[in-house]
Amino acid sequence: MLTGQGRGAAALVVFLAATLLSCSSPEEDPPRNDAGASSPPRTAPADPAAAEPAADATTPSVEKVRDAFATLQATLDDDCTPGNCDYLLGRVHEELTGLDKAMKADPKGPGHFKEPLELTSKLWKTLGDDTSTPNLEKHRPELIGTRDKINLWMQDHPDDYS
Repeated sequence: MLTGQGRGAAALVVFLAATLLSCSSPEEDPPRNDAGASSPPRTAPADPAAAEPAADATTPSVEKVRDAFATLQATLDDDCTPGNCDYLLGRVHEELTGLDKAMKADPKGPGHFKEPLELTSKLWKTLGDDTSTPNLEKHRPELIGTRDKINLWMQDHPDDYS
């Protein structure tokens, strides 16, 4: 029969042994994605009510108009300084492309964004399939002008990106 002191010592030994075993057991490999790279473990959001609804797996995710417009607006203060012009023109083109897709996918429908979509359509015809820096530089007035006109249109329609 164990005394009080003996029971405490035995409990301590059991506790330490359990702790050592849990620390020394090999961890399970993290889940891997299709490319074989490790993926971080998925965790549930802290507030399930705040979680966004799951996207339909059959349709690609498209940026919201307000988010696409915000990233386009971020180009307004940049200019074509030496060493930055190719970056700026490529970025303006990329942001206009994203906004074009967002407007076409918006629940209000592309007809709601008729004027800005006409502006990007005209720009795409001007640029053709050539998005190289020399072609963007050649059509810089059209590219920057389209950005500025869409910015003005959106400023006059604040309900479209709130």
